[in-house]
Amino acid sequence: MILYLHGFRSSPKSFKAQLLAARLAALGRAHDWRCPMLPVSPLEAVAVAEAQAAGLAADDVTVVGSSLGGYFATHLAEKHGWRAVLLNPAVLPQRDLSAYLGEQPLWHGGGSIVVEASHLDELRSLGVASISRPERYYLIAATGDEVLDYREMLAHYPGVETRLITGSDHAISEFADYIDEVLAFCGIAPAGQV
Repeated sequence: MILYLHGFRSSPKSFKAQLLAARLAALGRAHDWRCPMLPVSPLEAVAVAEAQAAGLAADDVTVVGSSLGGYFATHLAEKHGWRAVLLNPAVLPQRDLSAYLGEQPLWHGGGSIVVEASHLDELRSLGVASISRPERYYLIAATGDEVLDYREMLAHYPGVETRLITGSDHAISEFADYIDEVLAFCGIAPAGQV
C-alpha cells in the first residue's frame, strides 16, 4: 500500500497526489492507493494516517509525504518501520508554521483551517531527532524550493537514497519525471518491467 500524506493547506487534490494516483491506476494498482484528507491537528493527522494502514505488516506500507506530510511520514516510518518517500519534507515545521497562526486558506476547493499554538506543540512532540534506518528512506529535494531549505533536508536525512534536483520549486513541478523512481522504491515496477 502507498499512503500519501499531503502538505500544509493542501489536500488529496494536490497535483503530485493526483499524478501518483493516476499512475497507479494505469498500472492496475489503484487498490494500493490511500490519500486521506489530513486534519489540521498534527496528532489527529498521524492518527488518520495510522488508521489507513491498520492491520498491514510494516513491509506492506510505504508512506509518501510532501512538505509537512514528509515530517509526518518520518515520524510514522520510525514508529512503525514503514518505508518512506519524502518530497521536499519539512524538517522544523513548528518553527516554519509559527508565522501561520490563525485562519489560513486551503489551496484546493475553498475553505480554511485555523492553526493554533497547540498545533506547534503537537509538531514538536512528533519530531524525530535522527532517523534510525536510512535504507528505508528515499528523499527528493529541490535546490530551488522557495519555501523550505533543501540543505536542512539533506542534513536531517544522512545516508538516505537521495534525488537532488537542481532548481525546480517547492511543488516539484516536474514530479511526473520522477514518478517511476518513487514507485520503484515503493516496490511497484512500471508496466513491462519486472
